[in-house]
Amino acid sequence: MQRIRILITLVVMSVLHPNVVGAQSGPPAAARDSAAAFVTDQKEKVPVPDLRKSAKKRASSVERTRPAEWAGLVCGGRFMDLFEPMPDLGGMTSDTWGVEGVVPRDVNNGIEDPKWSYWGGNTLHVDGKYHLFVCRWPENDPRGHFAYPDSVIVHAVCDRPYGPFRVVREIGAGHNPTCYQTDNGPFVLYHTTGCYIADSIDGPWTASKLTYDSRDRPNTKSVNYLHNNTFAKREDGSFFMLNRKGQAWFSKDGISPFFRVTEGIVYPPAEGRYEDPVVWRDEVQYHLIVNDWQGRIAWYQRSKDGVNWTVEPGEAYQPGIAVHASGVKEDWYKYERIRILQDDHGRAIAANFAVIDFDKRGDLPNDSHSSKLIVLPLTVPRRLTVLGEKSVIGNTDSIRMRIHAESGFDPHSDVDVQSLRFGASDEVNFGRGCRAVKFEEGGDDLIVTFAGDSGFTSENFAGKLLGKTTAGELMFGWSRLPGVHYIEPILSARAPVFHDNTASVKIENFGQVASPVAKVTLLVRGNVIASETVPALDPFGEAIVRLQVARERPRRGDEVTVRIERNEVELSSFALPQ
Repeated sequence: MQRIRILITLVVMSVLHPNVVGAQSGPPAAARDSAAAFVTDQKEKVPVPDLRKSAKKRASSVERTRPAEWAGLVCGGRFMDLFEPMPDLGGMTSDTWGVEGVVPRDVNNGIEDPKWSYWGGNTLHVDGKYHLFVCRWPENDPRGHFAYPDSVIVHAVCDRPYGPFRVVREIGAGHNPTCYQTDNGPFVLYHTTGCYIADSIDGPWTASKLTYDSRDRPNTKSVNYLHNNTFAKREDGSFFMLNRKGQAWFSKDGISPFFRVTEGIVYPPAEGRYEDPVVWRDEVQYHLIVNDWQGRIAWYQRSKDGVNWTVEPGEAYQPGIAVHASGVKEDWYKYERIRILQDDHGRAIAANFAVIDFDKRGDLPNDSHSSKLIVLPLTVPRRLTVLGEKSVIGNTDSIRMRIHAESGFDPHSDVDVQSLRFGASDEVNFGRGCRAVKFEEGGDDLIVTFAGDSGFTSENFAGKLLGKTTAGELMFGWSRLPGVHYIEPILSARAPVFHDNTASVKIENFGQVASPVAKVTLLVRGNVIASETVPALDPFGEAIVRLQVARERPRRGDEVTVRIERNEVELSSFALPQ
């Protein structure tokens, strides 16, 4: 398990001018262990071809070497272990398009049509129906798969989450859609170049655009810097967003501007061509899966605030996960655009994937290749509560946990107590952690006492339970830990502006609770040049802090560090160019 903390670096264009661009940053060296062992043997960068022989000539995927420690993971230690067999939807057939590896298959799973190539899309459960928002383009388009920039978003519905989904309306142009509902009602249908907004999930939809404020953080040179964004509603109705390049943003309500907080990426410090992030929040924490499209492997991460992330070992997914209970396997060439269906507790219960049977460059018009959306069920995490208010970090004789009963799950009869392990995920994932030593009834719930080395340290904000049901199936869950503060202020500075012997810095709070009084300090070449108090700030509040510069003001080319001190330190560095 690696913790990634973000350092923010910007470049000040002029001593007297507030406009800011450029910079770099990244995770600390402590995060570069097993993930850094991930290597590649090939680079990409090829133009879009129009001939199948070009696809053979220039591969769009490479093989990645897994970290050696992953060999020690137990079942349930990887997110990929959570994928369950695909349900029988009555559509198994060989009379369909695709390479041998995806035939036969259940054409009722997700959405597909020989006339259309489908890609991406997420599902919301509203008013008793499952609503899928997905994009498509004609299969016979002369550009083949690369007609996707002109795709159209459609709304499809089904009475169950797995399909078959039926298209009920075209909404408009757009690619890689993601739909979410704001806390005050409106639905937002984001796509790569804009969004649609509606008061009802059935429309009518009005074309619009979301607004983004980089807050002096540099945009990357990539033209798709703000493509494929992913969103999670916070407890107070505000929104967290992660863009394609892996930077954290916050909006007061999901429609008003999104403000960028981090500069460095939150993705694993391993070589990969990362895209298609998906974030979701449940009762315990934030979750993130990001895909290395070139290596055809994905990573799983966790966070308590959306800013600082822990990298979990093992593949989140890879080709080969689409398997039926009968043993029939749908061996899709690529799995991309994962999107998560959540239940009322925010838990992941199913995953949507855009899949293709062949290399994208070889998917030509009027051929036997295409793409579709599939839906895979996930093992649902059990709801857990660690009892007591005492911290479980360090030497703890025992830990008592409540395993909550719920519809379809009776912990008294369904849990193989002797199989349970609980503790820090980097222990439990490898078969270690506390063992169950006692259990008792807690009404409909089951209370289990654990003893042993949990592995919890101050870096842990959630505990992991892993074991089996009495039927021998995988059982797992996450629990918050006593003594950990989950909703905290998130103070963030913009670039300092210097005027003669004074400086001003805008400080903003993107947390969900008010921030206490703090201190901001400016440093040049490691020397403190100014320090001042930051007043208490409400959520999304701001203050312009003016500082008297006691020493010589920075020169062009100097690195100016803005340090906000509270319980922790957020370090922001600013370099004046030569």
